[in-house]
Amino acid sequence: MSYVDSIARRRVPPAAVDVALALLVVAGGLAVPGDGPDTAGLREPDLWRILLVLLSGMPLAVHRRWPLPVLLVVSIAVGALQAWHYLPPPAGPQGTYIGVPYLAMAVAVFLTAVRTPRRPAHITALVVIPSVAVAEALMVPGHRMAAAVTMTILLVAAWALGRLSRARKAMAREALDRAAALEREQAANARAAVTRERTRIARELHDIVAHNVSLMVVQTIAADRVQDRDGAKAHELHRTIEQTGRAAVTELRRLLDLLRTDDQEEEDPTREPPQPTLREIPRLVETVRAAGLDVEFSVTGDAATLPEGTELAAYRVVQEAFTNTLKHAGHTRARLSITWEPDLQLTVKICDDGRQPGHDPPSGPPAAAGTGHGLIGMRERIAAVGGTLHAGERPGGGYCVHATIPVSGPHDRRKRAT
Repeated sequence: MSYVDSIARRRVPPAAVDVALALLVVAGGLAVPGDGPDTAGLREPDLWRILLVLLSGMPLAVHRRWPLPVLLVVSIAVGALQAWHYLPPPAGPQGTYIGVPYLAMAVAVFLTAVRTPRRPAHITALVVIPSVAVAEALMVPGHRMAAAVTMTILLVAAWALGRLSRARKAMAREALDRAAALEREQAANARAAVTRERTRIARELHDIVAHNVSLMVVQTIAADRVQDRDGAKAHELHRTIEQTGRAAVTELRRLLDLLRTDDQEEEDPTREPPQPTLREIPRLVETVRAAGLDVEFSVTGDAATLPEGTELAAYRVVQEAFTNTLKHAGHTRARLSITWEPDLQLTVKICDDGRQPGHDPPSGPPAAAGTGHGLIGMRERIAAVGGTLHAGERPGGGYCVHATIPVSGPHDRRKRAT
């Protein structure tokens, strides 16, 4: 079955299709009509008949390159077959007869209408088709009108179908172009959002690094002043300076990884000081509760000391998740769990029950205003501190955001905030 599917997925070359069509027309044209009223008065097949049948079919193999010349050759060959009595007329005493050569002419008209732009197609409709109709009227004296009308209907129908097919293909190509342009625009918007969010995070980390360096300077001055009279105090200050320096180096590395542009102005409104940490989450929970969100909050495990940038990233994820819940689900139920894993890993999980009947999202801005970049901002923040984030709809309804953050560096355990 897989072999058959692979064959079905292969695209047949257009040249091979044209050659197959030409061979099919030639094979049908070479078939000698049997005895009957349609064959009365026809000449016996000979070499000239074979040559004319070849001229009526084989040019279709190169129709894609020369559409109008091929149409003219096929039309002349079919007319010669009829004029020399190798082929019954399309309408006569025997009735209507549409043989393979006539169908070959209709196919040539159809392909010309499909493959040529408007001007050559109009030449086909206004010059070639009327000329064929006039020739038929001249070659069938007793049934001029019937022969002319029969060929006109056949060729006009083929031309109309060809133009319709070309128009549908053009519409399909236009739809694909629009879809591709929309996809490129969405990708560009996503890249722009990522760039803006990375710049925002980088500025926050820059402020953290500047704060740590300033603190190191102050502690160094203090240690120098107490060096002679209180060696233990000076030693403690030196140890604090070392820890602060390590934290500053860590944040500086993240800053250099994230920073993409440095051309934003100082008065950019997105520039904000990095205030919140994990200690502020209980206050955030109370804020969203006041906005109408029923929140269950739990913290498990022994909390560890984290770099300020990591705590800021975790806080922003919780803030953005609550913002999205208020925005899309309204007054619903949500659960926030912060788990300090024993394998030096912090897990933050926010799940809601989705929109409840009769509880529409608030029309105004939610109480917990997020960063405005949604999942893009969440993922960028968590990735910046070496973690992972997963978000998606729950099977029973609602939405979940699950962030996992590694706890690295000195792991001094401290009493967690509740």
